[in-house]
Order: sequence, then structure tokens, then C-alpha cells
Amino acid sequence: MGFLKEFKDFAMKGNLVDIAVGFVMGAAFNKVVASFTGGIVSPLIGLLFDTDLKHMRIKLKEGVANAEGVIEGEVFLEHGIFLTNVLDFIIVAFVMFMVVKGVNKMKKKEEPAPEAPAGPSQEELLAEIRDLLKK
Repeated sequence: MGFLKEFKDFAMKGNLVDIAVGFVMGAAFNKVVASFTGGIVSPLIGLLFDTDLKHMRIKLKEGVANAEGVIEGEVFLEHGIFLTNVLDFIIVAFVMFMVVKGVNKMKKKEEPAPEAPAGPSQEELLAEIRDLLKK
């Protein structure tokens, strides 16, 4: 039973639970960003190129039509999907930056430790030694 208790203590630590919650929220947020980029941003950018950003691609190799008329063997460089994913990453990274910046701003600022009381200066110590030697 010691192993199970140790595992329970580990699993219930605050940091681990916080990470799990953050992971689930991050996955959900990623879906929101992907739908925003795919449904709103990509079509708007696609207006510039007369095609949806996700569908932008360059044909690298021509295909051959088979007996049914289906073209096989075409090879495409699908840079539109890559650009969409880069936009997703930039949006998520920017939002995470803003969240971390906001959390850091809300954190109570640590008060600096009080400085050690200043002792006598070197000149004062030397003067005191001189006075003691005079006695």
C-alpha cells in the first residue's frame, strides 16, 4: 500500500494538477484558434490569392490518369497548410505571452529584504582604535 499512497501524494500535488488543467485548457484553446484561423483568417488571406489559404499548393509532379479517369501519382508542396499552422502557432504564442505577462503583473511583488544595518565606516573604526590606543 505504500506505493499507492506515494503515487496518490504525487498525483495530488498542486503543481501536477495545475499542469493537467493547463494542458486540457491549452488543447481546447488550440481548437478555438485552429477554427479561427481556418474559418476566418485563411479565407480573408485567401482573397488576396483567389483561393483559400489552406488549399494553396504547388504541383511538383504530374499524375497519370488510370482506367477510371482518376489521376494518381501527383505530388504537391502544400505550403498553405504549413502557413495556416504557422499562423495558429503565432496566435497561440501571443496569447500565452499575454497570459503570462498578466499573471506576472497580478502576482504580489516581493518586497526586497531589508538591508543590513550599516555599521561604522572604516574611518570611524580607525578613529576608535586610535582613541583606544591613546588611552
